Amino acid sequence: MSAEGLDEALRARGMRATPQRRLVLEAVIALGHGTPEKVCERVQNVAPAVNLTTVYRTLELLEDLGVVSHTHLGHGAPTYHPSDEADHIHLVCRRCGSVSEADLALAEALARSVAGRHGFATDLAHLSLHGVCRSCAGAGEVSGAAVRSTSHER
Repeated sequence: MSAEGLDEALRARGMRATPQRRLVLEAVIALGHGTPEKVCERVQNVAPAVNLTTVYRTLELLEDLGVVSHTHLGHGAPTYHPSDEADHIHLVCRRCGSVSEADLALAEALARSVAGRHGFATDLAHLSLHGVCRSCAGAGEVSGAAVRSTSHER
């Protein structure tokens, strides 16, 4: 969403488009996937007086407006990304911490299977898979077999 689109969405709710709100949105867009702390760092490069509390409140507002969405990529703070991006699976590397994306269609068969067996409707938009990225795996290709963690639940 552009700054103009944000302005319109805020005005529709009787709110003002402040420079801080625009900066937070611009930071999320620039980062692609960013924690509130990373967003705050980026905003503070331009506006040092903006604090983390303001960033958290603004991210909540932007999510309420449908401008950004969040997912949890591990323990700790959520990660925000622009909501106008296509829904995707987050691929999180346990070694380097990188986050890449995969087509959500890859998980649809899994979601259908889970629904059939367990009656559980999966929210695929918040799906993250943890493992080792191609770069960290080194010269060898990561196989199609799932890498098992010692701390998983059944």
